[in-house]
Amino acid sequence: MNDWQRKSPLDWETYVNKLVKVVAVEKHEYEGWVLTVDPVSASIVLATFPENEKVSISFVMGHAVQEVEILQEGDSDMKQRLARILAPEESQTYSPEELEKRKNALKTWLETNHIPVGEQGELGRTLSVAGVLTIDPPYGPEQCSSANEIILSRVQGLVQGYLDKQ
Repeated sequence: MNDWQRKSPLDWETYVNKLVKVVAVEKHEYEGWVLTVDPVSASIVLATFPENEKVSISFVMGHAVQEVEILQEGDSDMKQRLARILAPEESQTYSPEELEKRKNALKTWLETNHIPVGEQGELGRTLSVAGVLTIDPPYGPEQCSSANEIILSRVQGLVQGYLDKQ
């Protein structure tokens, strides 16, 4: 076990959102912004932003790490840029009013297509389809949940089709 692997998750956290140079076995060097460090394997996930290209993600396995040098602190813009890498595209935030509007529109559309749908939960924020599937805010195909994979797939397809027409 090397020095890097002996560090604690709190130690590794101090490297997140910073530009680092990692020296690995056989004198391989990697440079990038630390997205995260895996607490089990001590592997480092680095992001780089080549000009005019999408982000590039690389992994340096924890057992290969010999030295990590911090080159630059991340400013708030860089922290946001790094956070967006791991966030799904649709992770935009909706106001409570927008969520209510989305829920009601989807519910009406499902009812129009003769699909039994109701509301459940304390605040009635979750849609329940035929008692075997739920749709949580913000009411997209990714928020559908069911133990029945056939129903899940079909309803996800319907919801995606509905959203595509919007």
